[in-house]
This record gives sequence, structure tokens and C-alpha cells, in this order.
Amino acid sequence: MYKIIEKKVLNKDIDIMKIEAPLVARNAEPGHFVILRVDKEGERIPLTIADIEGNNVVIIYQKMGYSTQLLGKKEAGDTIEDFVGPLGQKAHIRDKKHVIGVAGGVGSAPMLPQLKAYQEKGVKISLILGARNKDYLILKEEYEAICDNIYLATDDGSEGTKGLVTDVLEPLLKEDDTIDHVIAIGPVIMMKFVTLLAKKYSRSIDVSLNPIMIDGTGMCGNCRVSIGGKTYFGCIDGPDFPGEDVDFDELMSRQSYYKDEEHVCYLRLKQ
Repeated sequence: MYKIIEKKVLNKDIDIMKIEAPLVARNAEPGHFVILRVDKEGERIPLTIADIEGNNVVIIYQKMGYSTQLLGKKEAGDTIEDFVGPLGQKAHIRDKKHVIGVAGGVGSAPMLPQLKAYQEKGVKISLILGARNKDYLILKEEYEAICDNIYLATDDGSEGTKGLVTDVLEPLLKEDDTIDHVIAIGPVIMMKFVTLLAKKYSRSIDVSLNPIMIDGTGMCGNCRVSIGGKTYFGCIDGPDFPGEDVDFDELMSRQSYYKDEEHVCYLRLKQ
């Protein structure tokens, strides 16, 4: 059992938790993730590690499905059944001079440790944060401590530019030749179009893929992704990959495989 040290509600859909997990904390690197279960009969939930604080691992989750809503009912002092990690490959911290991160929604969470790693190397850091409205722009204070430039985009225009993150990114790539690398983390459709822009303006790009995962060891095959015509497994080869040759359309199609089952579980939670 793993104890919840702290819980904070960031908005009506997103929470942040600190979980006491010394072995995970000791070995975690930027890009690693964990798989947790809320209880003995629970679904295995993959979540990227957002930060490490001593013996505690920080996770941020969106209460979209049955299992994340169950997790959201837990409070500080409660425990969860399993907390396995660190899993996956650590992020590629490349030899670059000016990195721009593009984070959509809860993609802000896994982006943070990567940009911290670049900042510690003395790399110039710019960031575009995108969300549906200002209430969903999370971790702004944490990013202000490490970023040279921060740009905001909201669907409704409640803060920053009204529009998409790509509306902000394209003029920056076009006008600032010092930007030599892009990192995109967020919804698959967002990462697809950020990657297209990076390719258009001849910038390298890394993306963090979020295929359906079950066991976290590559055995189930659910997390397979196609990159450059070859098959990779998100849980053991990723979750971070060079974005240029990712088949984003296939990934989006595979994400919908268990929609019916998820809906049944959601109705059970509401009963």
C-alpha cells in the first residue's frame, strides 16, 4: 500500500497528488512513468511522473474515466494499492541551444521534468501552454521559475492567445532561428500538428505518446505504435519518441478501442 501524502485540486477535472514511494523516487528520471491501481480490483493506470520531492512522487491526473474518478475520491492520508515504477525509457535530453515546449492540457505535467533537465544544462527554454480556458492552464508558477519565455493559448481566449497552440508556435518557428528543438506533449491531434510545423520549419521534435497500456512490460501489445514503418511499444521503448515519423492517425484510431467498456464502467461509478 502506498500513502497519499498530499492532494490538491487544480480545477474541477484535474488533481495533483504526492505519493510516498521511496524506491520509485530514488530511481526516476524525466520521462519515466508509473502504473498504479487504486484498489485490488482496480484498472492499471499509467501516469507520467511530474516531479520528485524527497521520497515522494508527484502525479497529476485528469478525472476522465472510471478509474481516475475513483482515484479522485482519495484524500491525503489514504492509501492506494499499487504504485509500480519507474517504467519506460527516460526522456532524450539532447544537445540543443534553445528548446521550445508545447504542452496541451495535462501534458503540462510530463513536460515539466524534461524542461527542468534542459534548464539545468543551461539551455534556453521557451514554452507554449495550451488549454480550453484559463482554469486549465496548470503549473504556471513552476514553469515561470525555469522558462525564459512563456506563451499562453486558450480555446476561449480567457487568457493569452485565443486559439490553438499551433497559432502561437508557427510565427515563433518562422521568426526565431535560435529555436532548434521542439517538445510536444498533449492530445494526439495536437502533437500531430505540432510535428507537422516542426517538419515544415526543419526543427527536430520529440513527442510523448500515450497509447493504451495494460501491463507496462510490452507483453500485452496494446501500446504498440508505428514509427517510420516499424513497430514500437510505448511502455518499454517510450513513451518519448522522435516525432517526425510517428503514425499519429493509427495512434488516434487505436485509442478508441475500449470506448464501450469505459462507458460501462463510467455508468457503474454513477450508480
